Amino acid sequence: MYDENGRWYLDCINNVAHVGHCHSDVVNAAHEQNQLLNTNSRYLHDNIVDYARRLSKTLPEKLCTFYFLNSGSEANDLALRLARQHTKHTDVIVLDHAYHGHLTSLIDISPYKFRNLEGQKDWVHVAPIPDTYRGIYREDHKDLVTAYANEVKEIIEQAHKKGRKIAAFFAESLPSVAGQIIPPAGYFQKVAEHVHKAGGVFVADEIQVGFGRVGKHFWAFQLQGEDLVPDIVTMGKPIGNGHPVACVATTKEIAESFAATGVEYFNTFGGNPVSCAIGLAVLDVIEKEHLQAHAMQVGNLLMELLNQQKVKHPIIGDVRGAGLFIGVDLIKDQEKRTPATEEAEYLITRLKKEYILLSTDGPGRNVLKFKPPMCFSVQDAKLVVDAMDKILTDLLDWIFFLESDENKTSPFVGLWIHRKFNRFNLKTGNYT
Repeated sequence: MYDENGRWYLDCINNVAHVGHCHSDVVNAAHEQNQLLNTNSRYLHDNIVDYARRLSKTLPEKLCTFYFLNSGSEANDLALRLARQHTKHTDVIVLDHAYHGHLTSLIDISPYKFRNLEGQKDWVHVAPIPDTYRGIYREDHKDLVTAYANEVKEIIEQAHKKGRKIAAFFAESLPSVAGQIIPPAGYFQKVAEHVHKAGGVFVADEIQVGFGRVGKHFWAFQLQGEDLVPDIVTMGKPIGNGHPVACVATTKEIAESFAATGVEYFNTFGGNPVSCAIGLAVLDVIEKEHLQAHAMQVGNLLMELLNQQKVKHPIIGDVRGAGLFIGVDLIKDQEKRTPATEEAEYLITRLKKEYILLSTDGPGRNVLKFKPPMCFSVQDAKLVVDAMDKILTDLLDWIFFLESDENKTSPFVGLWIHRKFNRFNLKTGNYT
């Protein structure tokens, strides 16, 4: 990216500009279709059919009905409506720290948001996030999949005792806001089994992580195994490379239940000719530039480089990821795994001064998140890791200095701490 003065920045976090900022093929597709026709979706146009057909080739055959919208929030809101209409149930199970969108209906199923607002509704049930590093069951547990899935089973049983019925289990295929979490393979299959038995549907939220980002597969839910087929898949963010496009894919049976209300589904701009032309162009670029394979290659290298840093710097507690979706968990101590929140903030602030854009996530705001545009290169990976290495070396040298007995009471050290961890002033480009 470039600022208003033409200064170059390395973007490590923008998963919306999926195939690269201002990719010429995407820009040209939008321009050419705009010159020809753009109108609302009451008018028939080939693009929407062509786009649905292309998307269907990337998904399990069962997911054959497509609704087009303008944002991920719209997509998840529609998924909630579909689930409730099909099952005739109301309640929803979500993972802790989840975020599914900014609409009122989605704030209600997003613990990341509702815990700071009006609290948890009685129809919302929160399951422990399957975090094998700092969750309730960790890497040394003998059967993580069953342990975490049984938590969902228990929630269902308790809901039934209260006379409540489950409409859906909502989950990001790879939880992002929760700290770049990689659920253990097989977890979603067991959860889906419990949810289906309770009469609910399984919703895979691919808004952050779909379209080849995970490298090995086109969709992140496929990391769980070929036998996982969600009932509903939602898409957004990268789907339009920055243009507002979103989609819900579901089964014929669920779509028919929705249509049976007699109230048609209509979205003025969802699936308009320009949006679909852009969506098609994004798929073309992913295929033409082999970006899925590229995500695997560069992601593997980046994970390798970060794991080398983990050996060198004890502040790095865990490195986890798939393709170009990677989290680096910074900790204060190895035993308790206390989130190194201040150190993470300091690191990303220093990186910004080096013209590298990185950010944090997780409940402790201590997980460095890598979700770069898919054109992120080997050279980019080496550049950001080298910069991190230098900053962490400097930071840890000072921590060692601060912890030495002769420096603990020094007024100079107190002044340095104040300056070191104060905020970076974006206007002046200095620490203030």
